[in-house]
Amino acid sequence: MAIFSVEIADEDVNRVIDAVCANYSYQDQVISDNNQLIANPESKFQFANRMVRRFLSDHVKKHELDVAKQQLEEQLAEITINDPAV
Repeated sequence: MAIFSVEIADEDVNRVIDAVCANYSYQDQVISDNNQLIANPESKFQFANRMVRRFLSDHVKKHELDVAKQQLEEQLAEITINDPAV
């Protein structure tokens, strides 16, 4: 399996993680199964990693759907419908 990676300057890592978490609504505390407020078991780094993977996956799906739609539209023949009253 291939690895796709990016390099972030050490001094910017927390800024990037904080921005991803803010933009994707990370919560420091979540509701547990027994309806209690607990610390989020998913760290900010894990959450940001998951959101980046989801971002990439969503964009691949959208692109492939757009390509398939365009190909299907190109294959469809024009339909001739005449008005018999004219």
